[in-house]
Amino acid sequence: MAWTGRRDWALAGGLAAGVALDALIGDPRRGHPVAAFGRGAAALETRLYADDRFRGALFTGTCVLAAILPAVAAHRLTRDRPLPRGAAAAALVWAVTGARSLTREAERAAVALDADDLDTARAVLPGLCSRDPAQLGATDIARAVVESVAENTSDAAVGPLVWAALAGLPGLAAYRAVNTLDAMVGYRSPRYERFGWASARLDDVANWAPARLTAGLTVICAPLAGGSPRAALRAALRDGGRHPSPNAGRPEAAFAGALGLRLGGISAYGGVAEHRAELGNGRPPEPRDIRRAERLSRAVTIAAALAAAALAIARAGDRSVPRGRADFPAVSAVFSTQPPKVPDAPRVRAPKATRIRILSTPPASAPGERR
Repeated sequence: MAWTGRRDWALAGGLAAGVALDALIGDPRRGHPVAAFGRGAAALETRLYADDRFRGALFTGTCVLAAILPAVAAHRLTRDRPLPRGAAAAALVWAVTGARSLTREAERAAVALDADDLDTARAVLPGLCSRDPAQLGATDIARAVVESVAENTSDAAVGPLVWAALAGLPGLAAYRAVNTLDAMVGYRSPRYERFGWASARLDDVANWAPARLTAGLTVICAPLAGGSPRAALRAALRDGGRHPSPNAGRPEAAFAGALGLRLGGISAYGGVAEHRAELGNGRPPEPRDIRRAERLSRAVTIAAALAAAALAIARAGDRSVPRGRADFPAVSAVFSTQPPKVPDAPRVRAPKATRIRILSTPPASAPGERR
């Protein structure tokens, strides 16, 4: 059996190139794969929908599998071809990350608030979050935008990069599918309370590590937005678990501390006012804080890209797997052991092998309280 040994520079380079493409040109304007996935998922929902957890789990599993299969095929076709592998990773990262779209929408809100144009600012807000904008003033809109930038830095930038580094192209495709399904059906509304349960729970699992990494990177990057790492860390540790979501509170609390703000409080979703715990102990956000949040989000995205690339290289270099049998982490673990020693025979050192891993602008959110 042939053995190979090389670090996955192709995947690492592809991750960095994809982030750079997103920063330079933003999302694809036509033929966006996430939008196409959303349309397909919506069509499947009309056929499978029932007020039932099992039907919801079937819907979720079918959609995620449909997203993974093309990525698995791309992974297998490019695993021994560095240039195509890097190009595939760059293209997929560019298509599924949304860091530039996030900051662009936030900037639109900031420009409108600078001009005291509340109507335009309210019209922009649904592109960032699902709360009711009709009665919001400038301070409330600024708070909503900063909170959305913090949470979506994790969902739209850090999360995809983490799963790409851990599981390659299939992991990247699967993560984006799960995150999109949660944006579509992961609500505690009468329609989706049971049908959307599986999508919401799977999204909670997928975002557990990215949310906490986002908080940690926010602490590190806080000075780049004129903030305090110590305050960011203190807020993340003290307030991160007070949010109704198991994940969203971590980056939101870290952003609040880093920017010296107080987030949370009363918000309206689907016509129902909801009081959430306050995050951070600073002042209420002002329109000018939106641009500080944008700078912090960009810095965290760059730091996440560097961390993901390093993780991809490190994971590939530290594993020994037989060539052609390295498509699943469990198989890799089995074959990473060294051959047993043979008594009275010369010791033969097996060469290191390549570790090849597998791999994952959501549609408009449905009304209802986020899980």
